[in-house]
Amino acid sequence: MSGDFELETLALHTGIHRSQFNEHSEALYLTSSYVFDSAAQAAARFSGAEPGNIYSRFTNPTVTAFEERLAALEGAEACVATSSGMSAILSCVMGLLSAGDHVIASRSLFGATVNLFNNILKRFGVETTFVSATDVAAWQAAVKANTKLLFIETPSNPLTEISDITALAAVAKKAGAWLAVDNCFCSPVLQRPLELGADLVIHSATKYLDGQGRVLGGAVLGNRELVMEKGVHGFLRTAGPTLSAFNAWVILKGMETLKIRMEAHSANAMEIARWLEKQPNVARVYYPGLASHPQYELARQQQKTGGGIVSFEMKGGKEAAWQVVDATRLISITANLGDTKSTLTHPATTTHARITQEARDVAGITEGLLRIAVGLEAAQDIKTDLARGLQGL
Repeated sequence: MSGDFELETLALHTGIHRSQFNEHSEALYLTSSYVFDSAAQAAARFSGAEPGNIYSRFTNPTVTAFEERLAALEGAEACVATSSGMSAILSCVMGLLSAGDHVIASRSLFGATVNLFNNILKRFGVETTFVSATDVAAWQAAVKANTKLLFIETPSNPLTEISDITALAAVAKKAGAWLAVDNCFCSPVLQRPLELGADLVIHSATKYLDGQGRVLGGAVLGNRELVMEKGVHGFLRTAGPTLSAFNAWVILKGMETLKIRMEAHSANAMEIARWLEKQPNVARVYYPGLASHPQYELARQQQKTGGGIVSFEMKGGKEAAWQVVDATRLISITANLGDTKSTLTHPATTTHARITQEARDVAGITEGLLRIAVGLEAAQDIKTDLARGLQGL
């Protein structure tokens, strides 16, 4: 589809390839394999001489529609869909890196991502150095001769730290490395990292792309050579962390409303963040849309709005934080995010529980920290639900 269309139009129309039935909604192709016209065609498909579907581990029309739509939204040449956000990161590093390579990663990453880099990849000879998400000089100082990848989340999970994508892209380019940006918190509606110099974009499609907490999915995006020819697609084809056709279809439908949802999430989150700043039992609020955020000006340059994630530090530590969580009646107590329904979690004992206490301390994930993914309920109802715990302290 032509790039002349606006994002909300691309989210509705990209990736539609109508069958002989001329359906209006995207078709769902539930099939494991495909029939060839001849032995010669089968051979041509498997060798890559002829394009077309081969086997649904790595080619499926519904999954292709998802890949084409997300690529259009991110401004990417190519997209590889995966079974989850973590499998997207795994496919990226396993497809592009080798034993002896070096990664520089932000200290402010999702707990499972930290474990992947710090524990699992280490066993296969890939070394990772963790540095501050916001200190560009620290990234430059960490570069080695064998550095191949710089990896960030921006905004970060859960403190919403903002990394300077353009500056880190320059560091990566100078080092002959790639910059990968996890764009989960913003989605392409609020931030397009490739336009800022990133080489790769990672998504947990489970979050805002679906938007209703229904299915798992992930994606790696970038230029065609890097994503399709240098190993990401090859890893998926061989190892099989595949996005199912059904999940791809569900996320496709979610992406149709992505822009209006992200705008509504952001508006609600801003109202909640401002309200939390006024609560006497809240020590600090972390939200990129607030002027009090340390990277407020950078966020204004990189993002269209502050997004839907607000984190806040409770006075009174874990006991106070858990009291707020347990007092809720409307907000869901769950570690997922990006749903239409608001969700609340205590990162130190859930999403980041498997990393060391030392790593949590360095990342600023204290016992009093709470993260709310602000949903689409009435903002007043969200505030009333949070107030039950805040006022009881």
